[in-house]
Amino acid sequence: MIIMALSFSVSAFAQNDNTKKDAQAAAAEAAKLLADTPEVVVAPPKPVYWTNTLTTTLNFAQTSFTSWAAGGNNNYTLNSIIRGDANWARDKKYWNNHLEFDYGFLYSKDKPIVQKSVDRTFFTSTWGYKVKEKLSYTANFTFLNQSTNGWIYPTPAVQADEEPTPKQWRDARVLKSGFLSPAYVTLGLGVAWVPTKWLTVNFAPLTGSTTVVMNEKLRKNYGMARKDKFEDTDQYPDEKDDAGVYFITGNYYKPATFALGAQLTTNVKFNINDKFNVNSNLILFSNYLKNPKNFRVNWDNTIIWKLSKLFSLNLTTNLIYDDTILIVEDDFPNGHKTVQLKEFLQFGFTYSFTNKK
Repeated sequence: MIIMALSFSVSAFAQNDNTKKDAQAAAAEAAKLLADTPEVVVAPPKPVYWTNTLTTTLNFAQTSFTSWAAGGNNNYTLNSIIRGDANWARDKKYWNNHLEFDYGFLYSKDKPIVQKSVDRTFFTSTWGYKVKEKLSYTANFTFLNQSTNGWIYPTPAVQADEEPTPKQWRDARVLKSGFLSPAYVTLGLGVAWVPTKWLTVNFAPLTGSTTVVMNEKLRKNYGMARKDKFEDTDQYPDEKDDAGVYFITGNYYKPATFALGAQLTTNVKFNINDKFNVNSNLILFSNYLKNPKNFRVNWDNTIIWKLSKLFSLNLTTNLIYDDTILIVEDDFPNGHKTVQLKEFLQFGFTYSFTNKK
């Protein structure tokens, strides 16, 4: 019996010793596999340098009158607005781009033709290098233009008992603007100051500005200089049609003029909340070469009130003063210098696309 017990003990001890050796071997093998397994490196997220936003708005309005004692004319308007931003930033360098495109139509029963109600293209691009937290060296480019011809519509001369036809309305219209007539291009070198996230002030003491008027009929009214060979006004007097357009002698004038001066730009952009935002952009330009105290002014304001996710109420104003532009009106048949103002209050469909960092 004692011999059997001893044999059992020895056998159990041998088994335990073998199990221990097997476990040690398995652990060593696992350690070897772990050591041979390549280390998995998690790549850091790819840096994003661009921030893009796009807002589109489509506004439609209809006014209809039926047996309305106060009178009125049925009319329809359709306007589109596009606002886009593409901004890049890396370290101390940045590049900001902003585009505004407005276009719209108007149809009224009293003038049975489709009229352009709004047409504006504005693009600005700024390259900057930060020298301090709120101060940067900048190069700024701006472009302002319209896409198609713009007209005014004086009432055609017809018999007392007749209504002007659409053809008579078109024949009586007077050309006021067109593609690249006028267009304004500026390039300025200066500094930008950003005291708060909602205010940017850019001062460019070295700014080149070019005004382009490709249509000969409009060059005189937009202040183009005479060509050298037509400088003698006695020999080459200006002539115009009954509407005050110098289409007869428009070829006397150059298609573009260049100005060298200083430009001050201020931009205010802030959101009162998620539904109400304001954007105001003021540009002042002084020409060193001619009447530097007379500033050219462009002041644009946009207020958007989002009533819901897809609908908004929009107020847009554009103010221009340029003492080289002559505005022909009934009281000023030869044109005069004055402030130009355009205002739109619109309700419509709005949708935004955003790609942020």
